[in-house]
Amino acid sequence: MVSNGVRIVDKVMVITGGSRGIGAVTALLAANAGYAVCIGYFHGREPAEAIAADIRQDGGTAMTAAVDVSREEDVERLFRQVDDTLGPVTALVNNAGILEVQSRVEGMDAARLHRVFATNVIGSFLCAREAVRRMSTTHGGAGGAIVNISSAAARLGSPNEFVDYAAAKGAIDTFTIGLAKEVAAEGIRVNAVRPGLIYTDIHASGGDPERVDRLKASVPMQRGGYPEEVAEAILWLLSDRASYTSGTLLDVAGGR
Repeated sequence: MVSNGVRIVDKVMVITGGSRGIGAVTALLAANAGYAVCIGYFHGREPAEAIAADIRQDGGTAMTAAVDVSREEDVERLFRQVDDTLGPVTALVNNAGILEVQSRVEGMDAARLHRVFATNVIGSFLCAREAVRRMSTTHGGAGGAIVNISSAAARLGSPNEFVDYAAAKGAIDTFTIGLAKEVAAEGIRVNAVRPGLIYTDIHASGGDPERVDRLKASVPMQRGGYPEEVAEAILWLLSDRASYTSGTLLDVAGGR
């Protein structure tokens, strides 16, 4: 349906970090499930546009939007663009995240910590804030669901590699539980998925592109995971099949 130039659909998803890895696969699966999808990206304009084009070619609805989730004005602009193009958001996937090069804590400076926490934690807060303002029945919304992407690192600590990233994801776990309780009576469910060792290019960003294969023997299932396996968990948590699930931290980590 089109109203005042805006294409209104029943299910509208915003996914940050949607141009690659888990985010890209989630966007494609969401479109297949009937969502109109906004693919938020930071650097990956071309892959984001390619994913959106694939969705449209298959008869779906997709848009792309450049966003630095650590910047409040960027996040506010992103959600206004979605309002104007697709209609009110009903699903948010807080997927944008960064790693720095592997380091022990004694080698980390404040600038690195600010970057890691600004994107991984503050960005998720800002996006969730904008989503709640639109979804909450208290604000006249029709409800919705949020899935935060945490990490098994929140449980394991990532010593000698990414303690800062692990700590940021620990904050996401606590954020998920607190926000879920805060908005449960307002029609919004909030959950998190904690991926383990997944074959994505984020490991190359940390300076170790072969990290999954190097560590997979530590996984009880003896293998790394795939973005599709995480994306399926995200879509389930967003769906009505998880209608009584909120405040949950779902591990997709091969038993690790």
